[in-house]
Amino acid sequence: MGRLVPGIVLAAGRSLRMGRAKALLPIGARGETFVSRIVRTLRAGGVADVVVVVGGEESPVARALLREELPHRVAVNPSPDQGQLSSVKAGLRAIDHPAVGGMLVTLVDVPLVSAGTVRALLAAHASTRAPVVRPVRDGRHGHPVVFDRSVFDELRRTAVSAKEVVKAHLRESIDVPIAEDGPFRDIDTPADYEEVFGQPPPDVADAAGAGR
Repeated sequence: MGRLVPGIVLAAGRSLRMGRAKALLPIGARGETFVSRIVRTLRAGGVADVVVVVGGEESPVARALLREELPHRVAVNPSPDQGQLSSVKAGLRAIDHPAVGGMLVTLVDVPLVSAGTVRALLAAHASTRAPVVRPVRDGRHGHPVVFDRSVFDELRRTAVSAKEVVKAHLRESIDVPIAEDGPFRDIDTPADYEEVFGQPPPDVADAAGAGR
């Protein structure tokens, strides 16, 4: 059975609560964006194949990543309005082949995860082959989540959400204690952004420029 664990970044949403493309919002003063930080973090954490799921062939997210020449692939979700599950399935279609033993899934609005957390999750999956591996702190679960190959068919079949698959395997799943805040810090709204970065989020055009 395969041992490779590609990473899938879900970045096809419309960012309605943020009011601008979350994936292209800047982090710090170095020109990094949410999505570019995540791609770099996954690579640094040991993920050799990173797939970013976007909402269309002409996605600004895909164009921004190309400008940065980051090592990644793009998968297009043709129906992003059908919700997050449709992006999970689009990512699964892009990564699945016999050498793959699982997939690591993360959200573009959880950009502050460290490479150390990624390594810890991959190591827990490699040593246990648990169906689901999740970061946990004080009883709260976060992202990324590693899904073993054994649940790929369940992810394909479910019409509800990936959480349904997680719930079906709670007894066999592995929780990895994580001390850092990143896996549990969703940045979904302008208020979330201002709380984390100390200033309001810039306009979409400004954010896209920051990613160049």
